[in-house]
Amino acid sequence: KMTQQMRDLQLAQARKPPGPSSPNAAKRLYRNLSGKFRVNYTSFDEGSLVGRGEKEKLRKSYLFQSNAALFEAVELQDLDRVQEMLKHYSPEELDLNTPNSEGLLPLDIAIMTNNAPIARALLQAGAKESPHFVSLESRSLHLSTLVREAEQRVNELMAQVVNEAPNADCSEKEKQLKAWEWRFRLYKRMKAGFEHARVPDAPSSVHLSVASSTSLQVTFWEPLSVNAAVVTKYKVEWSCSPTFSPLLGEAVIDKLKDLHFTIQGLVSGTAYHVRVSAYNMKGWGPPQASTPPFAIPSNWREYDGRAPRRRGQAEALDHLLGQVKTVHQHCICHEPCKNQPQSRKHSVSKSLKHLFHPGSKFLKTLKRGLYLTAIFYKDDNILVTHEDQIPVVEIDDTYSCLLMQDFLWLTKVSCMWDEILWLRQCVTVSQSSCSCILQTRFKMLLAISQMQGLLGIQDLGQVFFEPIKDKQGNILIVTLKEVKTNQTFESVRWVPICKLQSGRKSVSSPEEPTALDTLLISLQDKLAYHQRSSHALSPGLYLGYLKLCSAVDQIRVLVPEQLPNILCHVKIRSNPNISREEWEWLQKMASVEEPVPTEPETDRSQNPLFQELQVAIKELMTLVNIPLQEAKDFRLYSQEVLDFGDQVSFLLLLPPSDDVCTAPGQNNPYTPRSGFLTLPLQIFELGEER
Repeated sequence: KMTQQMRDLQLAQARKPPGPSSPNAAKRLYRNLSGKFRVNYTSFDEGSLVGRGEKEKLRKSYLFQSNAALFEAVELQDLDRVQEMLKHYSPEELDLNTPNSEGLLPLDIAIMTNNAPIARALLQAGAKESPHFVSLESRSLHLSTLVREAEQRVNELMAQVVNEAPNADCSEKEKQLKAWEWRFRLYKRMKAGFEHARVPDAPSSVHLSVASSTSLQVTFWEPLSVNAAVVTKYKVEWSCSPTFSPLLGEAVIDKLKDLHFTIQGLVSGTAYHVRVSAYNMKGWGPPQASTPPFAIPSNWREYDGRAPRRRGQAEALDHLLGQVKTVHQHCICHEPCKNQPQSRKHSVSKSLKHLFHPGSKFLKTLKRGLYLTAIFYKDDNILVTHEDQIPVVEIDDTYSCLLMQDFLWLTKVSCMWDEILWLRQCVTVSQSSCSCILQTRFKMLLAISQMQGLLGIQDLGQVFFEPIKDKQGNILIVTLKEVKTNQTFESVRWVPICKLQSGRKSVSSPEEPTALDTLLISLQDKLAYHQRSSHALSPGLYLGYLKLCSAVDQIRVLVPEQLPNILCHVKIRSNPNISREEWEWLQKMASVEEPVPTEPETDRSQNPLFQELQVAIKELMTLVNIPLQEAKDFRLYSQEVLDFGDQVSFLLLLPPSDDVCTAPGQNNPYTPRSGFLTLPLQIFELGEER
């Protein structure tokens, strides 16, 4: 109501000559009259550094005005204005936790007027209560003093207004009187709010879960009743005794954006009891015990003492690569190219001569063969040659069909773009007597080197999961890379993607487009795929669905289009850890060959993981278009939990053994809905590693 009155008054003042001041104006007048600003800004010596001093003076004046405006918005209970200021200014710019001349902070005013929405907005921004209120008595005394002084000032001004004749000074006194009357009412409302408040109830719920072998996760919810005062902090306590005597530790949480806390440094295998209590300006409320009443820090690996699958793998691969390099470092292949016999150069096939010619450049058209193109993009722009062509180089002009194994080999090479020269030199050793496959791969390495040299860029990005083919016999391998910074290049330039697509003149018919035309038409789809394949899952435990299909030369895996580097999945919970007790239950269920739980059972209703799995399985079956009754024949993979770092883990849901992989020509009765695609298994594995 006060806010609406303020707006009405401001509109009225805009239409007519100045009249009686509004509460807003009275507030500003009060601050000018009080003479007790929080900081004495004129105390700085600005004589020595005039320019610098003026800037500092302006900055402090700006900060002071922002802080005063925030106090004003809180006092007038203008939620929209408070939210707008918190959105556009940092806590430092607003001076959020520095008391004003009355010893109050914005949060103090909000909670003592019981304005819960503004108080919550301030708390999420990092606001705190005034440190001057060390006890209930000190807060009560401070409020009584403010009320008494404001009432005394109102009486003094009222007497002056009544006794003085009407003049300019009298009009000014009337404005002061209105300002102090408004402040007197504010202080009385704050005092009444404090007196009527009581300590908050206990948190409505406290959930305890095992976060790791040495930590527990505590999640809690606000009390159902805060008893006329906003909760400003919580206290988490833990002990090995259900009576909490002795108390092993406690933590006070005053950042209330997320109501959870992780207790670190616990002993694995020890039971811990946890409780949480809430605090408002009247003190701490009663504690709420957790559900379950205790938890034991553990991890599923403790069940059989299993080591992490990937432990030491990266180091082992680096060591192996180092050994290979050591073996080849004295080979003749690592002599500079200029020292090679002249006859060697002349033996290079016609299709590769342009690599060594000074006029070597990008191709404009395709003439039946195998080609490499590199797509570099930034926002809505793409790198093109000076002829407005996508960079393309030839791999082999006699290659009529791309063998999948060659393509998959190239995708692995994309993990070590910086080693192309070394790989090319090593392949050169036995090129004369090598197989056709090795010849093709050598040409792939030459084309990569040419692309890197022409662009001046080593990292060509990620290989798209399938090459583009046309009816003219062209095969186009595409690499994709997003450029994060503003870079300039000598042989290429940035152009808008839409301009490139609209400006290209196709030389093929719509019925039989060339590979380059197909690339331009599907460019946005490929860029979207590349961006999605780099997205990461939020922390948590997930249920993944493993479905494969085989072809003559490859195995493909079903993935969602929105996240093609991860199996089809749904989230089970935010806590990624599987405790030892939970893993024991899963092992027991697998050992007796029980079906996947899809219907509730009374004797398991107290098992949180069982309930979470029921919900996740139903959601996943709906996602991949499989009738729920068919899930009876599905099984959970019980050999291990798939850990992706410390924050993401997976349980796998497997179809019956005969249906895990669909054979060529075999119909899949349960076709997933739109939004899925199948990737070659090797491509999926590389995307997962990225």
